[in-house]
Amino acid sequence: MELGLAGKSVLVMASSKGLGKAIAAQFVSEGAKVMLASRNEERLKAAAAELNSLKAGAAEYTVCDMMNPPDIRRAVTSTVEKLGGIDILVNNAGGPPAGGFEDMDDDDWEKSFQLHLLSYIRTIREALPYLKKQGGKIVNIASSSIKEPIPGLILSNTFRLGIVGLSKTLSEELAPYSILVNTVGPGRIATERIKELDRAQADREGVPVEAIKERAKKGIPLGRDGRPEEFAKVVVFLASDGNTYMTGSTFIVDGGKLRSI
Repeated sequence: MELGLAGKSVLVMASSKGLGKAIAAQFVSEGAKVMLASRNEERLKAAAAELNSLKAGAAEYTVCDMMNPPDIRRAVTSTVEKLGGIDILVNNAGGPPAGGFEDMDDDDWEKSFQLHLLSYIRTIREALPYLKKQGGKIVNIASSSIKEPIPGLILSNTFRLGIVGLSKTLSEELAPYSILVNTVGPGRIATERIKELDRAQADREGVPVEAIKERAKKGIPLGRDGRPEEFAKVVVFLASDGNTYMTGSTFIVDGGKLRSI
C-alpha cells in the first residue's frame, strides 16, 4: 500500500524520546519531513541526528515547553517556515504522575490539565489555519485508560478521556475542511514510562519489579509488551493517504489486553 507520506510536513509533539520519537522515526522512514518538539534540546538534537541518518525523509527540531502557549505557537510557526506547511499534527505528551485521588492536590490537577489536555487544544488551535488550507490529519495520543481506567493513575484516567471528547467533536467540526481526527491509546508499550510505572507499583507492593512485569505480561493475550515501532505504525497509517474515511474513532494498541468491546 502506498501511504503517500513522501514530502509531507509533520509536527510531532513530545518527540525527543519514547512513543513520540518512535512515531517521528516511522514518518521519516516513509519519506516525510518531521518537526520534533520537546523541552530538552540535547535529546532533540540527538533524536534529529538519528532520524536523519535513516536517509529517507528529514527531521528538524524545535524546543517547546507544552505548558507554555508562546512555545507552542513557535513550534507551529517553525514547522511552517522550515517544512513549508503542516499536513499532519500528532499531539502527544508524557504520562502524568502515578497516584490515587487522595495523593493529588490542586497543583497536580492543574499541571496535568495544562499538559495532558489543554496543550492539545492549544496546538490544534495554532495549527488549524494551515491544516484548513489543504486538509490534513490530526492524531491525538491518549492511553488505554480511555477504555478501562488504570488503578493508581487518576490523572490519566481523567484527562485522557477529555482527549477522546475533543477528538470526536473536532472530527465533525473539521470534516468540511477534509481534516480527519482520530485518537490512539497505547497499552503496555516498552518505553521508559512503563518502566517507571512498574517500579512505582513494585515499591507500593514491596515486591521485585520483575514480578510486576511478569504479572502484566500474563494479562496480555499476546504475552508480551508492545514495541514502540508497532504503536507508531498505527499512528502513521491513520495519518497517511491510506486512511481516507476513518475519523472520530478511537484505536487501542495493547496486544488484546482490554476485554471491553
